[in-house]
Amino acid sequence: MKKLIVGNWKMNPSTGEEARRLAQEVKKIATKSRDKVVICPPTIFLREISGMIKKSKVALGAQDVFWEEKGSFTGSISPIMLKNNGVSFVIIGHSERRTLGESDEVVKKKLRGALKGGLIPILCVGEKERDTHGYYLATVKRQLEGAFFGISGNVAAKVIIAYEPVWAVGNKSFSSANPSEALEMAIFIRKTLADFYGSKRGSSFAVLYGGSVTKETASDYLVHDAVDGLLVGRESLKASSFSEIVNFRKK
Repeated sequence: MKKLIVGNWKMNPSTGEEARRLAQEVKKIATKSRDKVVICPPTIFLREISGMIKKSKVALGAQDVFWEEKGSFTGSISPIMLKNNGVSFVIIGHSERRTLGESDEVVKKKLRGALKGGLIPILCVGEKERDTHGYYLATVKRQLEGAFFGISGNVAAKVIIAYEPVWAVGNKSFSSANPSEALEMAIFIRKTLADFYGSKRGSSFAVLYGGSVTKETASDYLVHDAVDGLLVGRESLKASSFSEIVNFRKK
């Protein structure tokens, strides 16, 4: 079964030259991979990188999207704009966006806008803290229920879920959920969606793990069928490290 490896470049790199170099390196890296590779550069680099990776094994993703197609929304980027610039995937509800004030309601609107615009959403969910009473499960359930409320099963099936515990995300974090915790959450996420859409459809949702993934830990998640891939942050900016993650399972 193919896995999905998504590189989230966040607000990096600083120049177009660096972005082009990294995209070219990933393009070369992906030729040996058994899995699907997606890179999500900053919006300013999307158009140029789209041309560079065309007809390669690398797909293009965006880091955010607005829910309207057009209008008086200064600074916003619509799903149609992304689609017309070669984007196939879009990250929605990343913990860093939520920390800046993005609410469950905004995430819901963005998810609907992305689906309507023909993009494949990568919906991020995750708790701020891992407690011993199971309250973190309620947080993830609330995020899922808020995002999927009112979306039909046929449409919802296009969404990819990325479980990213907030305590394991960011430059200052050097811890990650261990594989058993990631597997537990993948099962819980599918069970929650099964309550919405039935067990057959709920069990078919793709679930990625994201949160301080490194070349040393990536294989611990990828060997399990319950985890369908990875959302990689800082390690996706290092071609050598990303290569080891992407090519963990070579052809």
